[in-house]
Amino acid sequence: MITRYSHAGFFVTDQEEARRFYTEKLGFQVRTDATMEGGYRWLTLGLPGQPDFEVILMEPRAGMMLDEEAASALRRMIEKGMLGVGVLETDDCRATYEELRRRGVEFVGPPEEKPYGIEAIGKDNSGNWFSMTEHRSAADRAE
Repeated sequence: MITRYSHAGFFVTDQEEARRFYTEKLGFQVRTDATMEGGYRWLTLGLPGQPDFEVILMEPRAGMMLDEEAASALRRMIEKGMLGVGVLETDDCRATYEELRRRGVEFVGPPEEKPYGIEAIGKDNSGNWFSMTEHRSAADRAE
């Protein structure tokens, strides 16, 4: 039986630029950076307070899973901002939004009130979007 979800992968246009973005601007840490067979770079990142989950940054290139046509199509989708990378949680969405903007992170707009909390949508340097959310407690949502 499957016991847990340990890694999630998403595509970026340049692994080194993405590594810098996620570590320098968002506070992730490099967990693994290794060159595999065929020159494939296995690059994983994680958050300091979440040691049991890693994000794999992958460049869309022909090889193990993609042919050149699919890799090219995927690169175009990333660059157009058609792919999202998930939800990042914060205790204070508005303060984190201001700090990340000072660090050069691009956001679609300022934080907004939503039924589940406060959310701001940002973009990484490849064009992927992410949601940054401050969740409301169940008690607050019931009011």
